[in-house]
Amino acid sequence: MSASSSVPRYRRRLRAAGRRTGVGVTRPGLLWAVPATVFFLAFALLPLVLVAVLSFTSWNGVDAPRFNGLGNWAELLHDPVMTQSLGLTLVLTLAGVVVQTPVSILLGVWAAGRQRNRAVLSAIFFVPLLLSATAVSVVWRALLDPNFGVPAQLEGVFGDGNLMGHQGSALAVLTFVGMWQWTPMHALLYQGGARAIPRVLYQAASIDGAGKVRQFLHITLPQLRNTMITSMILMVVGGLTTFDTVLVLTRGGPGTDTTNSAYYMYQQAFKNFDFGAGSAIALVLVVVATLISLVVVRLSGYDRMRSTAEGL
Repeated sequence: MSASSSVPRYRRRLRAAGRRTGVGVTRPGLLWAVPATVFFLAFALLPLVLVAVLSFTSWNGVDAPRFNGLGNWAELLHDPVMTQSLGLTLVLTLAGVVVQTPVSILLGVWAAGRQRNRAVLSAIFFVPLLLSATAVSVVWRALLDPNFGVPAQLEGVFGDGNLMGHQGSALAVLTFVGMWQWTPMHALLYQGGARAIPRVLYQAASIDGAGKVRQFLHITLPQLRNTMITSMILMVVGGLTTFDTVLVLTRGGPGTDTTNSAYYMYQQAFKNFDFGAGSAIALVLVVVATLISLVVVRLSGYDRMRSTAEGL
């Protein structure tokens, strides 16, 4: 038997062995996707379809929904509170990205090192991530109470101490509390990304005389590009759907100065018992979040992402 004729038989044996042991199998069967597909259809796609249907109805949550066509959408277009809430939502989202990204990168890269007591300090720093957004908001509401909290003790620093009574300071508080809770999660992403960077790159840079700062700017940051895009998309989606923090800390006040779209949706649906209008607002948030995420993915080239590791 010639060597050329034995090649196909050899390959067939390899494929058969791969099917038995899992070695060399590169594409799992479609059955593996069934649980995730069912879960997605039941808890993501179906509720989204129902919300879309409710957005064209008038429903108080008790009586049967009544179809009212584009009535809810026409009201939203002429609702100044809705327009303001969208603007505030975008402001809070942008502020969260701008504030959290550099802090998360620095902490994540630091946590990926081998510093003394790094593990203990990282564990303490990640504690806020274990708490719910409501619990975190309750704690900060007590700490920032104008009568008994920190502002009452440091009047020279916080002015009249009523941080929630002014739009600028209230938005700053919401941004800070969001950063305090969610920065650990994004730092964890950057920690994993930093540890995946080949050490040989830093060794070569050290031989060439590059210091820590130049290594960070020219090696670490470029290698963390894909992680940065992922983190930013998560920040955008989280910022657009922020609700618990606004509900506990400001309740949308003073007036409507901190009423973002998620909180306005809650007001319309569960306070005014207008679930049709609330569903329309929810659908607007879904569309806005999807469009922003697609723009980020498209402009960053994330859809063409390639491995940054050597040889991959």
